Order: sequence, then structure tokens, then C-alpha cells
Amino acid sequence: MLRISNLDVSIQSIDILRGVELSLDKGQMAGLVGRNGAGKTTFIKSIMGLLKPSAGTLEFDGRDLKAIPVHERNQMGIGYMPEDRRLIPNLTVEENVLLPMWASRAPDSAERLQYVYRIIPELVDFAQRRGSQLSGGQQKLVALGRALMTGRQLLLLDEPFEGVAPALAQRLAEVISGLKSEGMAVIFSESDLQYSQSLVQKIFAMDRGTLTETSATAAA
Repeated sequence: MLRISNLDVSIQSIDILRGVELSLDKGQMAGLVGRNGAGKTTFIKSIMGLLKPSAGTLEFDGRDLKAIPVHERNQMGIGYMPEDRRLIPNLTVEENVLLPMWASRAPDSAERLQYVYRIIPELVDFAQRRGSQLSGGQQKLVALGRALMTGRQLLLLDEPFEGVAPALAQRLAEVISGLKSEGMAVIFSESDLQYSQSLVQKIFAMDRGTLTETSATAAA
């Protein structure tokens, strides 16, 4: 599903990613592990089109991602959960979740919203709260729900468990684990695999802009 080869990314003439290689099949989950500043967020933003590679290939479902505008990548079934959540504080939870569908004018937004509510029923309970009224963990759930609105095939999760209380982090892991039966591919960007170790089939170590596949697990 996702094939990345010899990917280089520079920001303001500074090399951030160098020769990155990664492959991920439908339904696979992979952990991208590294310290802060290793290049994990840059890698995810490159897949989303928020940063432009200087070299290499990016293919998703057989298509060249480098030739596809950012807004069309959501329509391809790619969902992105940024590290800082980026909720709009004055909008309700439901409005925040619906934002990507409004932006793409998707005709099935109501149907997709019900899907998200089924996957994360907690969102129904505070659907009418404003983003500013939520705890950090609740905001992570909302950000995950928003990513699922467009993430039908691939989810990119940047530090999904960072700064979240253990109980809510475990709940996030449970929700993500359930996506495996949906055939969804997932990439976790994390400093460690405390909550996702049992979920991933591939583990990649990111260090100073290079990526190495370190191990594969037999996660159920």
C-alpha cells in the first residue's frame, strides 16, 4: 500500500531526512521510534504533502504521492493526527471532527461521522462541548476521530499517547487495535512503544534522519 524509497527532505537547506526506505501493506501497523528531533514528524508531514521531498519516491496504492496535491491525499483515504492535536477551541467536538469532510465537500460526511461515533463512542458524550473544554486525553480522542473521517486506508499518528493519562492512553490503544479488523494500515510516531508494542508488526528506528527496520513482531 505504501512504498517509500530513497526519500530525502530538507528544510531551509538543512538535511532532515536522508535515504529513507519504508514499505507497509494493507492492514499492517508500524512503529516509528526515535527521540525528539530525529525526523519522525518531518517524515509523516512528507507523506501528507506538508513538506516537499527533495529526492526519492513516495507511492500510495500504486500512485505517485509527489504528484498529488495535499487536499487530495485526504480523499485517497489517508488520515493524519498531528502531535499537537490542532483542534479549533471555539468549535464543538462534532464540528472539529467534521472539518476535513467540510473542506473536501465529501458527500458521505453524515455516514462517516456515525462510523467514527461507533468506533469511539465517547465522542458522542461530549459531541457538543467546545474543544477548549476538553482534557488533553479527550482532545487526543477527538483528533483521532477527525483523522478517521478521511483515514479509510492509512492513518498517520504523530505521538498519539504523549501527555495522556495512562487510562486514556490505554483506551486510545484499544480503539486503534480495533482498526486492524478494518484492514487499515497505521504508522505510529513515538519516542517509545509503551502502548503500541503489542499492535505493530514492523518497528522502524529513526535517528538523525535515517530509518532502519529493527524488528518485526507477531502482534495479533
